[in-house]
Amino acid sequence: MRFRLAVTTLALAAAATVNAALPATAAGPDTVQWAMDAMVHPDRVPGVLATAMTPGERPRTYTAGVADRVTGTKMPRDGQVRIGSATKTFTAVVVLQLVGEGRISLDDSVEKHLPNLVRGKGIDGHRITVRQLLQHTSGLPDYEDDVTDDILQRRYLSPRNALDIALRHEAVFKPGEKDKQGKAKWGYSNTNYLVAGLIVEKVTGRPFAEEVDKRVIQRIGLRHTYFPNPGETAIRGRHPQGYRQDQADAPLRDVTRIDPSASWSAGAMVSTDSDLARFFSALMKEDHLLHKPQLDQMRTTVDTPKSGVEYGLGIMRTQLSRGLVVWGHNGAIPGYGTWAGATEKGDHAASVTMTAEPRSYEAATAMEDVLDKALRR
Repeated sequence: MRFRLAVTTLALAAAATVNAALPATAAGPDTVQWAMDAMVHPDRVPGVLATAMTPGERPRTYTAGVADRVTGTKMPRDGQVRIGSATKTFTAVVVLQLVGEGRISLDDSVEKHLPNLVRGKGIDGHRITVRQLLQHTSGLPDYEDDVTDDILQRRYLSPRNALDIALRHEAVFKPGEKDKQGKAKWGYSNTNYLVAGLIVEKVTGRPFAEEVDKRVIQRIGLRHTYFPNPGETAIRGRHPQGYRQDQADAPLRDVTRIDPSASWSAGAMVSTDSDLARFFSALMKEDHLLHKPQLDQMRTTVDTPKSGVEYGLGIMRTQLSRGLVVWGHNGAIPGYGTWAGATEKGDHAASVTMTAEPRSYEAATAMEDVLDKALRR
């Protein structure tokens, strides 16, 4: 459903070194393409796609490698991919729109909207707020490792099924608990966004997927982005195959057809790199998706355990090389890894996807490097 944050942010320190080795002049080679080509390896990363948006220019799309490592089929330009935890930013936008409409408060308890639902060992919905869900300070345990086999074996899990699985675990910490330095404890958990999706459904009386479609996808005209239907295992449009390496020394296997239902509002969406770049660009611009008070709340961050990475409400503030800051989100789900975001005012935006689940330091480093270069175009 995501890059493991520990893997993703390990790459930050290495990015500056990698960037310094590449030419950056207008007359030189395209550094985005150069970095993508360097990522491709037939036994680890069959293909890479990316989009870079620059003011005054048409979005530039890139491909490297092949769409199918068996047939050698050419990589489709701007193909559809599963975006994993980049879905969380869409979910946060919907919640914050409801906040702007006065239908939800960030300080509402989970219990107010989902009475008697969120209960477990050290878990009490009375004590968890909507804000804590969106910023991962609730202490709710994660359920990702419990449902990976369900996803791969195409077993449908409803949101309530997935929540029941998550609530078998004990709370990681108390909601809003501080550490010894007085900072909010932070723990990334897909369960937070599962609960947020259920709140959206309760408040609106409509399926979560319909709210995302109406409030985000249609509103800014994302033509190739959608929320899969229950039990939908194929990707609808042109797409590269997605691969997974079960262990470090294992061969890649094709996992394009999965059931992402267990990921739901935490990581089930499908999009393209150009749509993701447009989404994050629009998000950073006031009144395109969020009004200023809600956008300010989204960009109010807390520290994470990793240097250079802060987390807001469904969005990450990440320090890349040479002082470049990106507001965005990454995501991984069996078959694909994605990193997308935009600069502070949304004038530059980019997205990059690899067609294998990023599960190593090297993959994280390479993804950060491509995103960095794409944002500088």
